[in-house]
Amino acid sequence: MKRRTFLTGAFTGTAVLALGVNLYLPNITTSSEDIHHRVLFSVLIPVFLDGALPEVPSHRDLAINRTLDAISQSIIHLPIEQQQELMELLDLLEGRFGLLLLSGSMTPLLMREPQQLIDMLEFWRNNYLNMLTTAYSGLRELIMASYYACPEHWGNLRYVKPTFLVHNAH
Repeated sequence: MKRRTFLTGAFTGTAVLALGVNLYLPNITTSSEDIHHRVLFSVLIPVFLDGALPEVPSHRDLAINRTLDAISQSIIHLPIEQQQELMELLDLLEGRFGLLLLSGSMTPLLMREPQQLIDMLEFWRNNYLNMLTTAYSGLRELIMASYYACPEHWGNLRYVKPTFLVHNAH
């Protein structure tokens, strides 16, 4: 075998392999827990809902889990573009480099003290970069809306579901 033939064959094989890898789109199935980044939200929920969550640990855990389920449902109903933006933000927050860019620290959010999370979110809230203020607002609105979408949390707002549409069976 000539060296030229060998090199041409190797180059062609490599090019075909690279093309195949780029064209192949695997059907990746991920669990809903991975999709909705439950762990990350479970760290952010107590920060955004400080004072609204129950003090009793078992009731607090139930409220957080109920809110996590509501967040999952809320994300499903967002427009595709917003879902993609949210997933990009959450992926950045779960990665060390993204955390460094967004918060100035590579320490995972799970390992931060509540005051450190509050400081990070306040920095986003009052930042001159529109991207950070949008990230803060989006996370806050998603968590707050998901929490108060659950009827068992309406009591904190002194809200009572309207009854004028319910027919009385007298």
